[in-house]
Parts: sequence; structure tokens; C-alpha cells
Amino acid sequence: MRSWLARHPRVTFHFTPTSCSWANAVEGWFAKLTRQRLKRGAFTSIAGLQTAINRFIAEANRKPKPLVWSRSTDATLLLSCTSDKR
Repeated sequence: MRSWLARHPRVTFHFTPTSCSWANAVEGWFAKLTRQRLKRGAFTSIAGLQTAINRFIAEANRKPKPLVWSRSTDATLLLSCTSDKR
């Protein structure tokens, strides 16, 4: 894999652990939306529901928390190669 990457410098691999995939992040975001904005809400119209959701999105976007990778690519590749041999 490393030799292929060396021959294709424009390609970048982004490793996502299976326990922390983008789907899990999306699921967590919807769970937070439900807990913090929708669960105890009383919405008498679709417009009221949309307003609550849009307000939650606006508040979340005011203080974003970007994902910061804590493991290097080399460490991930090493882990990947050792787990393939099992």
C-alpha cells in the first residue's frame, strides 16, 4: 500500500475507525438534537418543528467542534496490517 501511495502523491487516505465512523457521528448529532430540542417540545405545526430544528443547527454552528485525529497514518497502517494477519 505504501508503494502505491508513493506513486500516487495526489491521493490521501483518511482512516476512519469502525467504532467512530461518520455514520456514528451523524447518529450522535441526531440523538443530541432529539435530547436537547425535540424530546420535550410541543409542536403544533410543521413550521414550529422546523424552527426548533433550524435554531438548534444555528446554535451548533456558532460553536463547532471539529474532529481532530489523534492517531498518525503510520500507526493506523501498522494496526491495519497486524489485524489483517489474524
